[in-house]
Amino acid sequence: MKKLFIILILFSVQVSRAAAQAHTMSKTYVAPSDPQVQKKLADWQDLKFGLFMHWGTYSQWGIVESWSICPEDEGWTQRKGPYSANYNTYVKAYENLQTTFNPTKFNPEKWVTAAKQAGMKYVVFTTKHHDGFCMFDTKQTDYKITSTKTPFSTNPRSNVAKEIFNAFRSQDFMIGAYFSKPDWHSENYWWPYFPSKDRNVNYDPAKYPERWQKFKDYTYNQIQELMTDYGRVDILWLDGGWVRPQKSESKPDEMLPSDKYNQDIDMAKIASMGRAKQPGLIVVDRTVTGEYENYTTPEQEVPNKPLDHPWETCMTMGNSWSYVPNDHYKSVNQIVQLLVKIVSRGGNLLMNVGPGPDGDWDPVVYNRLAGISKWMQVNGEGIYGSTSIAPYSSDNIYYTKAKSSNTIYAFQLSATDNVTLNPTVNIPLDNISSVKKVTLLGSKQHLKWKLDGKQLIVSIPASLQKVNTLQQSATFKIEY
Repeated sequence: MKKLFIILILFSVQVSRAAAQAHTMSKTYVAPSDPQVQKKLADWQDLKFGLFMHWGTYSQWGIVESWSICPEDEGWTQRKGPYSANYNTYVKAYENLQTTFNPTKFNPEKWVTAAKQAGMKYVVFTTKHHDGFCMFDTKQTDYKITSTKTPFSTNPRSNVAKEIFNAFRSQDFMIGAYFSKPDWHSENYWWPYFPSKDRNVNYDPAKYPERWQKFKDYTYNQIQELMTDYGRVDILWLDGGWVRPQKSESKPDEMLPSDKYNQDIDMAKIASMGRAKQPGLIVVDRTVTGEYENYTTPEQEVPNKPLDHPWETCMTMGNSWSYVPNDHYKSVNQIVQLLVKIVSRGGNLLMNVGPGPDGDWDPVVYNRLAGISKWMQVNGEGIYGSTSIAPYSSDNIYYTKAKSSNTIYAFQLSATDNVTLNPTVNIPLDNISSVKKVTLLGSKQHLKWKLDGKQLIVSIPASLQKVNTLQQSATFKIEY
């Protein structure tokens, strides 16, 4: 315990991959042709707000997920702590974390209650990150949470991926399985015969096709397990875009230190199997342009204009994707503003939380979700099932439109939690010739208004200007 405490202290100040390493968006989008995928994708776009969770043995050290064992000299791959001086010693200690991982406070029902109250509608969970440690009961490796080497394996809920999926599915969440295509623990990806130099496969698959075929089979078999034994799965969220077919005509992705190897794992076969077992499965082969990237995933950023295809911003609630002691979490106001801005551009927000080594979230996370819940109870109708509409935003006002009616929601974002309204609010509108009704969500007071050209001018009663119960935003419902 003393050694673990020292390690936690040494690792608590880390360079966060959240800021240092953002995945870029694909430049070209290929719409799915399968009607069932089209339907599920449209349903997913209406959900708007999801929960992401990065969790693994690394939570015990409070470090960035997986990346510290990657032999690259990047800000987010730096090793710290008592084992850091020697790479091989460090990797051995890192892999040994399996033998001490025992998150006895694991209770997914507690998570789903908080997430549902906050208005989240889908979940994506890391079944396996780049380090190869499996948070599900795979039969392909013993490097997993259900192994007898792992103390938590004796817990009746040790197959945490299944427990999480079941808990969230019971509350009508869409279910997403995050899966890392690269696997740095697999001898068929990082072959011990050669040293590993970066995140890529450390041998030429074209020169050793039998070994690469074993890795392809391993990947396929693990995904098949997830598609077969874990109930309904709606999204297969694949990370590690450098594992992809080599395209000599394309420029190397800026995320790839090397594009010299063809790392084709046969996505056509994987997607076909997945959809045979999970009809309508949304496949997100992120940053790999083509038919298996059903929506794009800008990371830690909000596009400044609507995109012409389905998309989702994945973003951390804290500074890091994985659990870090005393992480700095975004305020309720910051999260609400992010959600509104993303939805006004037609996207979804996938907000990440990193469970700790004990199996629970930081208490601050529950506090933030409770605050979002209060806001959603008043303003949620302008979020769900909405589309973007011009002018999208004007100063601190952001717009959405209900899909099923001629209703615009204008979110006037507040710089503080408590909303103060001016006597008059000017709301620019595009291509609206008449307005039937204007109301303020969360208030029953009658509003006076007039449409003057492209400006909707709303008069705010004196009693509402400084004394109201509004939090984070004043949302005007405009029926036309």
